[in-house]
Amino acid sequence: MKVSGFTFVRNVVKYDYPVVESIRSILPVVDECIVTVGRCDDGTLELIRSIGDPKIKIVESVWDETLRKDGLIYAQQTNIVLSHCTGDWAFYIQADEVVHEDDLPIIQEAMRRHLGNPAVKGRLFRYLHFIADYWSTNPWFYHKAVRIIRNNGEVESCGDAVGFHLKATQQYLQSGPKEWIAPRLRSFRRWAARRNRWLNLQSYREVLPRGFRG
Repeated sequence: MKVSGFTFVRNVVKYDYPVVESIRSILPVVDECIVTVGRCDDGTLELIRSIGDPKIKIVESVWDETLRKDGLIYAQQTNIVLSHCTGDWAFYIQADEVVHEDDLPIIQEAMRRHLGNPAVKGRLFRYLHFIADYWSTNPWFYHKAVRIIRNNGEVESCGDAVGFHLKATQQYLQSGPKEWIAPRLRSFRRWAARRNRWLNLQSYREVLPRGFRG
């Protein structure tokens, strides 16, 4: 089994995204991690290079500003980076998301278990959305999203890159037959109400209820 991590970034230094922690949170369970870096001058490219992990492969891109409406540019960039993935599974993570290390063995085992079952198109993750600090969560943001997909060319990012659909029918994975989606896990996201700087992500371990599985 081969697993590709994938994400896209642009101006993450300027907007203070925890992208290094984000990428590192999935590195233990991927064989490669493809990162598209949009053209910018805030040091984002240098930051990604500084992670220094041989699994990381950087693809530079230029954003099509005409696709900004409704966030379509995010799906386009997601699909660009997805096209470079070579794994059986593709593990998507956005620059303000982190996967808890306690869940990594569960994620890895699930990918192995479902590898031979083509009916399973992806894996659903449950979210905790942190606002401003790691003690405050927002229960009104979306509660779940697909973050692992079978990388066979049938699935692509859609809308504003929150989810995925089948290329052939445009059917959203979460609205399809239940066997398309493996049981959900947890993921963590801090939204755009950012203060001056990101808190140390170690805080996650201090504030999350133990045993939470969504």
